[in-house]
Amino acid sequence: MDIFERIKKDEGGPLGQYRKQAHGYFMFPKLEGEIQPYMTFNGKKVLAWTFNNYLGLANHPEVRKADAEAAAKYGLGYPMGARMMSGHTSLHERLERELADFEKKEDAYLFNFGYQGMISTIDALVTRHDIIVYDSEAHACIMDGVRLHMGQRIVYPHNNIEKCEKALERATKLTQETGGGILLITEGVYGMTGGLGILDKIVALKKKYNFRILIDDAHGFGVMGPNGRGTSEHFNVMDGIDLYFGAFAKSMAAIGGFVAGDRDIINYLRYNLRSQIYAKSLPMAFVEGCLKRLELIRNGHALREKLWTITRALQNGLRERGFDIGVAEACVTPVFLKGNIAEATNILIDLRENYNIFCSVVVYPVVPKGVIMYRLIPTAMHELEHVEYTLNAFAEIKKRLEAGEYKGDKVKDMSID
Repeated sequence: MDIFERIKKDEGGPLGQYRKQAHGYFMFPKLEGEIQPYMTFNGKKVLAWTFNNYLGLANHPEVRKADAEAAAKYGLGYPMGARMMSGHTSLHERLERELADFEKKEDAYLFNFGYQGMISTIDALVTRHDIIVYDSEAHACIMDGVRLHMGQRIVYPHNNIEKCEKALERATKLTQETGGGILLITEGVYGMTGGLGILDKIVALKKKYNFRILIDDAHGFGVMGPNGRGTSEHFNVMDGIDLYFGAFAKSMAAIGGFVAGDRDIINYLRYNLRSQIYAKSLPMAFVEGCLKRLELIRNGHALREKLWTITRALQNGLRERGFDIGVAEACVTPVFLKGNIAEATNILIDLRENYNIFCSVVVYPVVPKGVIMYRLIPTAMHELEHVEYTLNAFAEIKKRLEAGEYKGDKVKDMSID
């Protein structure tokens, strides 16, 4: 069969099959204007709870100034080429030193994109003789990295320390046959539920088993811990984490990421990360902009305090009103309701059109059938009045759902040609 014919018959894949009904409204929506709590969607002002802009740095005046000056000074083309060939600068090195110092590690290496950086880190670290042990709810970038592994991999149920230990026991026996080592991969904050990885319990297993830990702390970097050093600082296990991965797309509101660890290992990664060897270096404007962002994070106790004030008000308010928000301990705040996809869709339309609230919705197969999950992301940009308005809106939505007002399969038509 012709490849294109197969794709056409497939109706667009798991997500693309809904393109005609969903494009531009439920998928690929356009939020326009300055990045702030209220933005424009479909020509009307909406209260946005959908950005991972935790500390509000996306539109921070000092960040905007640093970005503008760096872009004017360097443009977006410099440096040209990959780091190894012609894309290396002293400012790249400075940012790496500052990130390593911030994370209490010997060295760090920059990524042009966090997703590809994680994939490439996993690929570079392990050989076919090594065993990967990983959490079942790991992010897609981890899953894609694990898929590249030519050796054996063992998954354990999410945050189940007993099964994690069983996986390490099994991996240890396998390495006696293969002659390899063990890499355990987990997350600091799980970005869909706001739950934390069990880093303290996993690190404690190092007393019994010989393995290395790589954590993806994209949602924890800059936010978790008393100094914003991440979830490993929150659990006081920074020394027990062998490789710390942080992304710039969340608390830094930028592009890129980094991995930090022992100097020998970071130097090995510098020369073996395919996503960096064969791709353009992070442009200088982003590097300078991230130096300013890191400065604000280092000195950002007030921003973190504001973020956690908003987060706790939102999460406590939802719980007090009888909402199930699961295991949320970080800033990401899920709201679980009972209903089908049609009800989920109609609720979302009601939120956006009548309550002027913009948030994301998650349905089966990401969550079980009969469950609707709305995902709210509080930030330091939000105010307590935004929280109170949203809590009241969700309370009304819940009553209408329980009264059956969202039942039926009639959904607003958002079709495109």
